[in-house]
This record gives sequence, structure tokens and C-alpha cells, in this order.
Amino acid sequence: MRIGVPIEPGAEQPLVAATPDTVAKLIKLGYDVDVQTGAGARANFPDAQFEAAGANLVGEEVWQADIITTLDTPPAEYRAKMRSGATLITRMAPARNADLIEELAASGITSMAMDTVPRISRAQSMDVLSSMANIAGYRAIIEAAGAYGRLFTGQVTAAGKMPPATVYVIGAGVAGLAAIGTANSMGAIVKATDLRPEAGEQVESMGAEFVEIPAETQKSEDGYAKEMTADQAVAAAKLYSEQSALADIVVTTANIPGRTSPILLTAADVAKMKPGSVIVDMAAANGGNCELTVAGETTVTDNGVIIIGNTDLAGSLPTQASQLYGQNVVNLFKLLTPNKDGQTVVDLDDEIIRGITVTNNADGATSILWPPPPVKVSAAPAAAAPEAAAAEEAEEKKSNSKLWLGVAAVLGVALVLFSPVAVSPLYMVLMLAVVVGFYVITAVTHSLHTPLMSETNAVSGIILVGAVLQVGSSNLAVSILAFIAIVVASINIFGGFTVTHRMLQMFKKEA
Repeated sequence: MRIGVPIEPGAEQPLVAATPDTVAKLIKLGYDVDVQTGAGARANFPDAQFEAAGANLVGEEVWQADIITTLDTPPAEYRAKMRSGATLITRMAPARNADLIEELAASGITSMAMDTVPRISRAQSMDVLSSMANIAGYRAIIEAAGAYGRLFTGQVTAAGKMPPATVYVIGAGVAGLAAIGTANSMGAIVKATDLRPEAGEQVESMGAEFVEIPAETQKSEDGYAKEMTADQAVAAAKLYSEQSALADIVVTTANIPGRTSPILLTAADVAKMKPGSVIVDMAAANGGNCELTVAGETTVTDNGVIIIGNTDLAGSLPTQASQLYGQNVVNLFKLLTPNKDGQTVVDLDDEIIRGITVTNNADGATSILWPPPPVKVSAAPAAAAPEAAAAEEAEEKKSNSKLWLGVAAVLGVALVLFSPVAVSPLYMVLMLAVVVGFYVITAVTHSLHTPLMSETNAVSGIILVGAVLQVGSSNLAVSILAFIAIVVASINIFGGFTVTHRMLQMFKKEA
């Protein structure tokens, strides 16, 4: 089958649906790839690179390919160029385009919406929303830094002290986490809020402070935040207002697929913010999270707050964004081409394929498959074991512990009774050493255990010397104990040096 990669019809779209790298991967799957001349020019991929990767450079006939892949749904005049029975793979926003779905079905076109990939682990490599959100989150902070009139990181100079910028991110999805990581790496103090309580650990792992909404929230079942109740909405609005007034930069990321973005910051909230502070509204293309956002424009309020309404932040980095999108498409084709023979197999029993297939042409008839059945991505925690069973298991463990403790005690007493009288006082020293050693070791943080164990080579060396002196004793028991001490101490010494050597290798710079 032949895959066509046309020039994106929209003049504002600098990305391309395939790159020379991804074209080569599609060819390895058995496909022929047609690339329209100049398709990658705005993303810094010249025609020569596509040709070197094995693509055929064509003109308008690219629309006659068996499969067309684009960033966004082509306008009607371009869709009309596609032949019946072809497949269109693109971002479609099918929940907002019922007329488009009807048209594609009437034209006999199989369509797959790349922006409806279910958020399950197996589908992560095909999730274009996450790929673009990751780049957009990074770019949002870069845009904010350009508009913000001060440094992000704090500094202490001879001329005075400059405090770090405070960044507040609303929404800790892929875009939010990317923004958090970027702002943190630039030296800002970062705070973030999300409706999903489970997002708190992710926020903190990125070096930010998680500011929780003071209201009960529910766990996500589809990868997106649930719609708030009235109480949650009131509590969240109050929190957003308070935190945005304290922040220098606010990044809003609440963008719900298929729906108008919710308003998180009102005009009254913006009026409370400091002059010179910046709002980057990442949902501007879908209505915006700020009441004063103007899509596609940067505006300044009467109190000096800068509101950035960029509708395509990922498009500001077209080369990398195209590569990520193209790789998402390749990963989808790997799923659609199980035999790697250049023939797609639309297996509607696969939850990923079923989730993105909007219309399907099979046996000459085209059916509408939107909306797909829901897919849950986070199952409820497994039910706890019944109390009786748990109590029984705990009692069994307790009994086993007592048994082994008793056996150890008996063996210890036997060892003392059958040892020479001259050795008996040494057992008291041994017991004290065990107690002291236990408390010393347990008081050391886990991160220091490996270097601590390496340093005990000195102690093991003393044990080894003493054991060597005693291994030739006329007393058989003493000789056996000395031999055991030699073996154990030797293992500790050589093992300690091995671990230390490996640790030191980690700090060596490669030539």
C-alpha cells in the first residue's frame, strides 16, 4: 500500500506528518511512501532528505495514495481529492465535528483520529496529544521567560539580592509536568495544582510543591481529570485566585478533548495579580482557561498582567514536534501492520484501533464507529483481604518467628555450653558488639549503606588476621569458628572493594 504525506494545507501549520527518519521506518514495514514536494520545508526537512530516505517526491497526486496522513483534518477541497476506500489518519476532534464524520462515511473513507488514542500504557507510544503537550509545556515556560521582565533564578550580587521567580502551574498532566520541569530547571520556585490527587507524587518528583485543592476529589478512570462538583469548583476557584495573586508566572493547562476549556481565572483574579506577571494560557485554542485570553494574541491588562494566548506552542518547535508526531504515526502503523508486509489490518477487537477508528470502510460499506466504547485506564484498588484471613496470616507469621527465635536460642545456648571455659567470657563481648552494631547500622540512612559497608573492610581485616592466628588451634571448635570467620571476612573484604571500585567508576569522566 502507498502512504501519502502532503503539504499541510493550513498556512499556519509548520509541522509535517512524517520526517526522513519516520519515512524510512514506514518503508521497513513494507509501505511505499509518497511525499509532496516541499512538505517538510517549514519543519527544516528538505526534499533531498526525504528522497535519501526512500520516499517518492510527488505533486498533487499525493492525495490519491491509499493512506493519507496529516497533522490536521484537510479542508473539504483536499478531502474531495481522496479516492473512495482510502484511509485518512489525522487529528480530527471527532467529538466536535459530526458533519465531518458524516461526510467521510458518505465518501467511503476509513478515518482514524490520532487525537483520540486511549490513554492506556500500551498506547502511550501513539499518543500525539501527549507528544505535543510535552513540547508545548516546555515552550510555554520559554514564552513566559521571554515576556517576563526578570530572571527566573535567584541571585546574590554585589549590587543586591534578586529573588527567584514563582511559577504556578494549574494542571499536572503531560503539559503541566513539562512546564514544571522546565521552570524548575531554570531556577524558579514552582507550585502546581491538579484535580487528581494521585498527581501530587508526580508534581513533587519534578521538584515542585503540590498545592492540593481543599475538597474531596476522585481518581481518574480515563487519564483525564473528572468534572468538578459544585463544592470542588468553589474551593478550586478560591485556590487558583490566591495562588495566582502570589505568583509571577501562571501556566494553565486545563484542556478537555471535545469540549470547551473551563475558565479557571476570572477577570477579577487577573486584577489581583502583580504588574509584570505573566499568564500562559495553554488552552487558548479551545476557548482558554483565562477569561481575558485572546486566542492567538498576547495582551496586556490595565494592571500590567501579560496574557499569552498562543494557540500552537508545539508549532514553535516544528522540527522536533514533527519528529515526535511522525514517530507516533509509525508506532500506529506497527500495530496496523502485524505482518510487516505493507498491508493494514483494521482489527476492531484491539482497543487502541477501535478507540481511534471513526469511520471504517469494509466490504464496500462504510460504517460510523464514533464514539468508541469507554476504556478505563486506572482500575480501582484491589479489595483488601477479609479481616479474618489477614489476622490468620499475621498469626501464622508470628508463630513462625517465635519458632525460629527459639531454635536460634537453643543453638546459642548449646554453643556456649560446649565451648571451652576460656572462650565463655568472649561471648559477652560478642553480644555487646552485636547490639552496638545493630543500633549503629540502623541509624545510618539507606543511601549511605553501600559506602559504609565498603569502609568496614578495615574491621573485616582485623577479623581475618585474628582468625588466621586461631585456625591452627588444637581445639577443633576454635578451628572451625576461625575458618568460618576467614571465609565471611574475605567475602566482605573482596565484595567491599568491588562495590567501591564500581562506585568510583561512576564518577570518572570519559575521555
